[in-house]
Amino acid sequence: MAEQRLEIQVSGEKDRLDRFLAAQVAGLSRSAARRLIEAGQVTVNGEPVKASYKTRSGDRVVALLPGDEPPELIAEAIPLQIVYEDPDLLVVDKQAGMVVHPAPGHSSGTLVNALLARYPELAAAGGDRPGIVHRLDRDTSGLIVVARNDRTRRALQRQFKERQVHKAYLALLEGHLQPAWGRIEAPIGRDPHHRQRMAVLPGGREALTEYHVLEQFAHSMGPAAGDYSLVEAEPLTGRTHQIRVHFASIGHPVVGDAVYGRRRSRLAVPRQFLHARRLAFRHPRTGQRQEFEAPLPGDLSPILALLRE
Repeated sequence: MAEQRLEIQVSGEKDRLDRFLAAQVAGLSRSAARRLIEAGQVTVNGEPVKASYKTRSGDRVVALLPGDEPPELIAEAIPLQIVYEDPDLLVVDKQAGMVVHPAPGHSSGTLVNALLARYPELAAAGGDRPGIVHRLDRDTSGLIVVARNDRTRRALQRQFKERQVHKAYLALLEGHLQPAWGRIEAPIGRDPHHRQRMAVLPGGREALTEYHVLEQFAHSMGPAAGDYSLVEAEPLTGRTHQIRVHFASIGHPVVGDAVYGRRRSRLAVPRQFLHARRLAFRHPRTGQRQEFEAPLPGDLSPILALLRE
C-alpha cells in the first residue's frame, strides 16, 4: 500500500528528532525512526535534518511512513513467561519492551511472533493478530490472555465488550494523589494536535478508571526526591493508553511516562511504571472464574525498595 504522510506541529520542550518521532508514532521504535530520517523520509520545516536534530516549539515535522499492509508473520523462538495454558487459552506475563502484535516499525520480535513459534496452530487463525483479544502498551508489563481457537476468541471478546473481564494495574504516580479512593470519568479521543497520542476530550469515547492508593512516599533528597503515590488502577473501559491519559489529566502522570508525563523522571526508572498485575475472566468452556496475578518485575521492584528506604 502507499506511504502514509504524517505531519506534526511540535510543542513543548526540546528533544532529539528520532526520540520525538518514536514517541509520536504508535509502534515505531527509535531505531526505526532513525532509519526513516537517514533515508530522507522525514523533514523539519521542509528541510531534511539529522536524527540528532533538537526539535523546537513550532517546528513542522513531516514523515513518510511505510504502508500499513499486514507484515508477513514469522515464528520466532523468543522466551515467554507462560502463567497458565490449556487447550483453549493462554495467560502470558508479558515483559516490558515487547510489542503485542506486528505493526509498522515492528514486524518482528512481537508477542505474536513468539506465540507462533511455541504454538504453531495459531497460524491457522489467519490475520496479523492471531489469538490476540486485548493489548498492553509496549512498555507496560504484565498479564495478557490469548485465545487458542476461534470459539474462545469470540467468547473472550464478548466478555471484554460486556465489561466482564477485570484487570488491575500497579502504577507509580507523580505527587500525592487525593482522595485515596476514586473514580476518573473523562472521555478519551485522538489528540487533535498529536494524532498518535490520546487525550481527554469533549466528545471522546466514554472512559472510566477506578483506583485506590496503596502507598505514598515523600523524599526530600537524593535521586528519589519528590512525592509519589503507588496506586492500583482498574480500567472499566478499554481505551488506548487509558490509565496513562487519565492520571496525566488530573496532574499525576505515571512515573517514567515520556509521552504523557515528564520526559525525564527524577527517579532513574527504566520505563513507565505500569504493570498489569491481576486478570480475571470466566473460562469460555467451563464458565468458571479464572484469576491470575503477576508479581512486579525485576526492573520496577528496586524502585519501590528505594522509595521505602
